[in-house]
Amino acid sequence: MAGCAMENEGGEKASRECPECHNKRIWKHGVRETKNGSVQRFVCRECGYRFSESSVLSAHCNNNGKRQVCAVLTEARNLTAVEPQKNGLAGATKQLTDVGVEVTKYLGHLQRENRSKNTLNSYETYLGMLTKIGADLFNPESVKEKIAKQESWQDNTKRMAAAVYKGFASFNGIAFRSPRYRISPKIPFIPSEAQIDALIVGSPRRLAALLQLLKETGIRVGEALSLKWSELDFENKRFTMNTTEKAGMPRQKPLSDKLASTLSGLPRKNERLFGKANYKYMELQFLNVRKRLATKLQDEKLNEIHFHTLRHWRASKEFSKTRSLPHVMELLGHKNLDSVMVYTHLVDTQSDEYYSAVAKTTEEAKKLSENGFEYVCTTPENIMLFRKQK
Repeated sequence: MAGCAMENEGGEKASRECPECHNKRIWKHGVRETKNGSVQRFVCRECGYRFSESSVLSAHCNNNGKRQVCAVLTEARNLTAVEPQKNGLAGATKQLTDVGVEVTKYLGHLQRENRSKNTLNSYETYLGMLTKIGADLFNPESVKEKIAKQESWQDNTKRMAAAVYKGFASFNGIAFRSPRYRISPKIPFIPSEAQIDALIVGSPRRLAALLQLLKETGIRVGEALSLKWSELDFENKRFTMNTTEKAGMPRQKPLSDKLASTLSGLPRKNERLFGKANYKYMELQFLNVRKRLATKLQDEKLNEIHFHTLRHWRASKEFSKTRSLPHVMELLGHKNLDSVMVYTHLVDTQSDEYYSAVAKTTEEAKKLSENGFEYVCTTPENIMLFRKQK
């Protein structure tokens, strides 16, 4: 199946490859039903990205690799081919083509302004969402109306969509005044360590390593997926993180024996620790594991855990232990205390029940510390007592 060919619009043969990593190890992966009929779906055996034939054509027709934008252009050309004689349809085709061209120009502008890849992907996603719900990107009132009618969207999603469109409108000289969206702050859900460990134990090796890394260090999942083998120092049990998200502070993190052993066991396919795995693939795998374990363990709370939840868990545990906001700020890589104030509200939600353990040697004490146990005291018999919140 890998490396098979398909015809592009010019009748030439184009090698089918993954739009995400451009690998040719492609397998068929079911059929997607659309209003225009069945569309063959594929999955990349290298990075796990799923796509359809239309995605491949879109990737080939856009030099910047903007699949969603190119899909608009592809739809426009298809409309022209089907009904070129209808004036109304021709108008819709011109509008779709204009939208695709202007969105591509805008994303190119953001790239020249040195905006991050994640930002570009986010902007492309939101502009695609607006186009999908029928918003006319050249008419700001149409955009407001369509956003307002999305009952399934939370206010934060509406605010982000409006903010992204405001940048697009400004770039195209369109006056746009964003509606006001009231975002109510929420206390993040903090699972128990037992629930997190259940997810780790029930996950495949690479996903389990990612979850263990997020649990012990509190870094963002994007930062974890960007780590390179050269940034890990297994001899001194630490790693350096220079590639941060949201302009976070670069920092060094220790590696426990357990985490070091887990990470060193991963296959070294390229310079990145997690290979070509991207966020979309790892999230899809995680959601499937989470759903399966929630059913198996009869614990619906597992379905509330996301990658970012482990960052909240690590931060709340550290604040509970140290009562030091500067320490938590440094742990998370934030630049101001306001970003970590939420964790002061989470301490009282922690369980008052503890697991107890004893250590008779320094090696036993070290292992308990690496597994999250806190030292309590030493008895007259030279036995060290430890505890860990349930």
